[in-house]
Amino acid sequence: MQVYSKLPNVGTTIFSVMSALANEHGAINLSQGFPNFESPQRLTDLVCDYLQKGYNQYAPMPGLPELREAIAGKINLMYGVNVDPGSEITITAGATQAIYCAIAAFVRPGDEVLLLEPAYDCYRPAVEVNGGIPVIYELKAPHYKVNWDHVEALLTPATRMIIINTPNNPTGTTLQTTDLLALQQLTAGTDILVLSDEVYEHLIYDEASHQSVLRFPGLRSRSLAVYSFGKTFHNTGWKIGYCVAPPELMVEFRKVHQYNTFAVHRPTQHALADYLQDATTYESLPGFYQQKRDLLLEVMAGSRFKPLPCQGTYFCNFDYSGISDEPDRVFAHQLITEHGVAAIPVSAFYTSGRDERIIRLCFAKTEETLQAAGERLRKV
Repeated sequence: MQVYSKLPNVGTTIFSVMSALANEHGAINLSQGFPNFESPQRLTDLVCDYLQKGYNQYAPMPGLPELREAIAGKINLMYGVNVDPGSEITITAGATQAIYCAIAAFVRPGDEVLLLEPAYDCYRPAVEVNGGIPVIYELKAPHYKVNWDHVEALLTPATRMIIINTPNNPTGTTLQTTDLLALQQLTAGTDILVLSDEVYEHLIYDEASHQSVLRFPGLRSRSLAVYSFGKTFHNTGWKIGYCVAPPELMVEFRKVHQYNTFAVHRPTQHALADYLQDATTYESLPGFYQQKRDLLLEVMAGSRFKPLPCQGTYFCNFDYSGISDEPDRVFAHQLITEHGVAAIPVSAFYTSGRDERIIRLCFAKTEETLQAAGERLRKV
């Protein structure tokens, strides 16, 4: 039997490759984006409590009403926007599932989807497996600034969707009010949808505010915004997130969602609905992670790595061009095998493999882990 792959160029993700290599060599893993500390104990206890109480059958397809109501309250508190929990919020099996459903619901064969790269690796395969055509705009280090005139020049009558990610993985940069206003003006009067990946919405530093598409009426009316409780509450393995969109878009989103996963882990939904009643659970996160960012920068200060600006996420990029001319994938491999620290080569986030001699380090780690990694990297 001959198999015709719909994704012939897709292999194992760079995250899995680097984590496996780190495990093989006993390296400190600053590559894959997961915390090495526990989820908040109260949240874990709540999940266990609801498991024991027997809330173990299917949740409603869009998600528990009480969790969607809690999310609507959070959105109102953060962004001053009223969202209907009944028709505009759907609970998903993580942000990646939400991103896939959003693309599958609206992208038809031949539709163009604009991607700003470096970009998280799930966007392009989801576009391609649904017959869409990725249109790539490469942003450049160190600031990865978007030229919206260039974006406009890439739009055609076939453009169906623009995918944005703020705060951005892997760059740690954020879109500003001027960027969102430019995107709003650019898409006004068109049928272009915006898929906004905002999973790091709470990880914004230096007293800045997250600029969600939900804040901008002209964008909110055409956007599907995606969020992740896994990123927010340090439990990426729980795979639970949500999508926010206007009713006419959410109707189509749910058509795909109900045949993709249908429903999401019920005890966790109950637990999150309770946990979100205390706003400090997420309002404290910028300070919590900024301390870790600053510690990473501190322990790297005596090294030959040059830090790039980090405005958000739990990643910081470092330029190693003053150390080596090796391609970033080769250099990242050497970091593991020769120095015992795992990083992600940023070229992996570009379709073209654009290599600016930059690696990504994750600082969602304990103080001891960051100190130990810094000690090793200062010797490189």
